[in-house]
Amino acid sequence: MSAALSIIIPVYNEFSTVSDVVRSVRERGPAGAELIVVDDCSSDGTRTVLQEELSGLIDKIVLHEVNQGKGAALRSGIGVATGEFVVFQDADLEYDPGELGAMLEIVQSGKADAVYGSRFLHPKTKEICPLWHRAVNRGLTEFSNLFTGFRLTDMETCYKLLPLSFMKSIEMEENRFGIEPEITAKAADHGLRVEEIPIAYNRREFDEGKKIGPIDGFRALYVITKYGLLYI
Repeated sequence: MSAALSIIIPVYNEFSTVSDVVRSVRERGPAGAELIVVDDCSSDGTRTVLQEELSGLIDKIVLHEVNQGKGAALRSGIGVATGEFVVFQDADLEYDPGELGAMLEIVQSGKADAVYGSRFLHPKTKEICPLWHRAVNRGLTEFSNLFTGFRLTDMETCYKLLPLSFMKSIEMEENRFGIEPEITAKAADHGLRVEEIPIAYNRREFDEGKKIGPIDGFRALYVITKYGLLYI
């Protein structure tokens, strides 16, 4: 019998946090979830931690021999996932796996086909996120909404819980963080009902290993436009 939820963690050089994240997912995430970790060619000892310290907590470990990016890691994880639904978990400590149970309950109840965890619906996010960060995310989200017809507040969120059947049916083309608007555009094209719920967020700084950068923002604009014009 397959699990209700597959949790995919893409990992790249997260030696200092990956152990805490995996343990947190097991302790705070939905019971019985299938846990898949995709190591995207880490070079800092992360792979050793996964294989020697955490292997008993992980259902499937996928190893990339060349660094390809978050989108490519998610594709690899989806390829081996078996749950009814799938969600993505970053390998840092920004997102709380304790939120996943409420997200799963919504899709299991039939109220929505997919659930996004919105950082910007949570009242404390404003206190920890600088204005420029909120402005960039809001701008990208509103631009995406223009094409998709959704009324999202956080299109770029990592916490996207979607039917695995949908994820396996689409061709994911983006290798880096452009995967976020690509998935959202294709969810709209497939007519998925998407609901948002507030989630807590512990923002990580760039000197702590945050990997998304300005080039990813410009790529997001391109991806939103590309799929928006394709599906309009």
